[in-house]
Amino acid sequence: MSEPREPQTSKPQEEGLSTAALAGAGPAREPRAFDDEGDAEGAAPVFPSQEADTLRRQWDGIQASFVDEPRRAVEEADHLVADTMQRLAESFAQERARLEGQWDRGDDVSTEDLRVALRRYRAFFTRLLSA
Repeated sequence: MSEPREPQTSKPQEEGLSTAALAGAGPAREPRAFDDEGDAEGAAPVFPSQEADTLRRQWDGIQASFVDEPRRAVEEADHLVADTMQRLAESFAQERARLEGQWDRGDDVSTEDLRVALRRYRAFFTRLLSA
């Protein structure tokens, strides 16, 4: 049995897990545009509304199938959650790659661009911890 790992809280690691590493677990998808409207509490959306609606419909279908085929519903739920987590990692990795591309070219990245990126990370992290 392995020892539990201490959470990493103090500083970012140059080597280690990143959204790009998580996103690399599957095929690349086209970058998606995000609006910055947020909800009543100011949290930025994690997925574009059309994609979120599609994911909700898929979940509703899985949930409805539970009565007739509970085992299959749980398997499909696992696949949907895994795919959604991968999509999420890809979206953060794409945003980070876009910003790093600007830095590598010597372009200035606006504080506003960085604020929007950090806001998306914060919104997701807050939701993750409240789940």
